[in-house]
Amino acid sequence: MKHIFQKGKDLTKPTFLLLHGTGGNELDLLPLAGMVDDEASYLSVRGNVLENGMPRFFRRIAEGVFDEEDLVFRTNELNQFLHEAAQEYGFDRNNILAIGYSNGANIAASLLFHHQHALKGAILHHPMVPRRGNELPDLSGKSVFIAAGTNDPICSPMESKELQALLEKANASVELHWENRGHQLTREEVEMAAKWYRKLLFD
Repeated sequence: MKHIFQKGKDLTKPTFLLLHGTGGNELDLLPLAGMVDDEASYLSVRGNVLENGMPRFFRRIAEGVFDEEDLVFRTNELNQFLHEAAQEYGFDRNNILAIGYSNGANIAASLLFHHQHALKGAILHHPMVPRRGNELPDLSGKSVFIAAGTNDPICSPMESKELQALLEKANASVELHWENRGHQLTREEVEMAAKWYRKLLFD
């Protein structure tokens, strides 16, 4: 997978897995990584699927309707890539924190839904429920921050609350933060995510 890896100043901190939104690339979320923790390593990945020339992490049938078969395939592919990247770059495979926006947040949520040990935690900006009807692994010890918009036309508040409930039912610790906005990624929600992350690090 096309990606950028940057070794951080403090290798005891989580390695950030940066996952862009539809039409983005591996450069998009680099400023977010710096805002959350400028001492952490990061692995920023470009989605392997193209939709009308725009990179994504998995196919969809329509707006908000995922191609579930492709979602599962791409989730497994990304999980395998994390194994390989950890070996290649020498970071701790068990200390990865995903930071994803929109489509990137959805594949990060899908990693949590399908692979118990894929991530230590996640910051999900405007995610949807990746799949329904499947049993989640035990996510005890995992921490998740969800940033959602009260007026998000793509991801309804109900969807955000449902994702929170599913993750909590699987024993993850979840904080849901609301912005009175739409689907856009705001500086305010990134600052709240950074605050949550610092609390997580020092608790």
